[in-house]
Amino acid sequence: MAFLDSFKNFFGKKQMSVIGIDIGSSAIKIVQIKKKNGQAVLETYGELSLGPYGNAGIGASVILPPEKIAQALLDLMNEKEVGVTTKVCGISIPFASSLMSVIELPDVGKKQLSTMIPLEARKYIPVPISEVQLDWSIIPKNEVRMEDNPVEAPLGSPAVAQGIPKIDVLVVAIHNDTIARYQTIVQKAGLDAGFFEIEIFSSMRAVIEENLAPVMVLDVGASSTKLYIVERGIVKVSHTINRGSQDITRALSSSLGIPLDKAEVLKRNSGLEGPDKNVTDIISLTLDFVFSEANRTLLNFEKKYNKTVGTVMLVGGGAALKGLAPLAKSNFKTEAIAANPFQKLSAPAFIEEVLKTTGPEFAVAVGLALRKLNEEG
Repeated sequence: MAFLDSFKNFFGKKQMSVIGIDIGSSAIKIVQIKKKNGQAVLETYGELSLGPYGNAGIGASVILPPEKIAQALLDLMNEKEVGVTTKVCGISIPFASSLMSVIELPDVGKKQLSTMIPLEARKYIPVPISEVQLDWSIIPKNEVRMEDNPVEAPLGSPAVAQGIPKIDVLVVAIHNDTIARYQTIVQKAGLDAGFFEIEIFSSMRAVIEENLAPVMVLDVGASSTKLYIVERGIVKVSHTINRGSQDITRALSSSLGIPLDKAEVLKRNSGLEGPDKNVTDIISLTLDFVFSEANRTLLNFEKKYNKTVGTVMLVGGGAALKGLAPLAKSNFKTEAIAANPFQKLSAPAFIEEVLKTTGPEFAVAVGLALRKLNEEG
């Protein structure tokens, strides 16, 4: 989904290489790609934990000022192992920093819609419109709906007049303070950021194929787990669960009496596939809460829309946990897949398994890079 076109900067000659930058609560991820023979080619990628920049451990969720995030970003880009060679990029914005609503409007053309939407959005956004940046897109439909029992609309109302088709419009708002924060990061890191994009839209671009059937994206982060039910490219349901991968680390640390840094290593190395049953039980107990909340949201969607979610797509740093996909499949009683966004890129065969393992962590960064590469032509 396009967002904040007013922030696009296309100065000078177009770059061959672009980067997608995912700034999470516990880590920054970067993916650099270029186009060769019409195909997106992976050049480099990397990840850097933000915990140490906030006097916390690796894997911990931290709140940092823009200056420290910019420094961490520069450190990652300058690492020899990563070797980023461009500053042309797209950057993610957390879903929690946005407001999203679906508004029903008459099908009157984009020019008139652009005038209607700010007026109508006031009903759904709890802050003055002057304090946010708005973007919108029309939700595609297989069939155009007509008013079942049309009535005359009140004077000044955007409601549909008799016989005029209706459309659903997805409206997204981001507070100006959030935009200013990310602009500061961009400036201090010396980046040429063409756009800011809400993370879910980046993930969708990277891991969801064109499919009419509903898909649930489960984004397991450090401090929380976000889930989205997506149908025909539109987010129909979103929900945040206040449990994440760092809760697993804390549970391991507390139950086994080991330091947090050792618990983090144990979680990453063993996951749900290790030989120690105590470890797998502790991890499963934490995940039970996540799955229970997610199942409740999933079942509510299926009941409301009389549709079945056929696939659960696992993304985010916590989705790289060993054995998570089989456990998710068992809990949701449907297909669960650890996303591999690198499948959309051409990469050397010898790192194929590594990319598959780490794939869920880089869904947002890959999606950002793909959009930027497409914009650069």
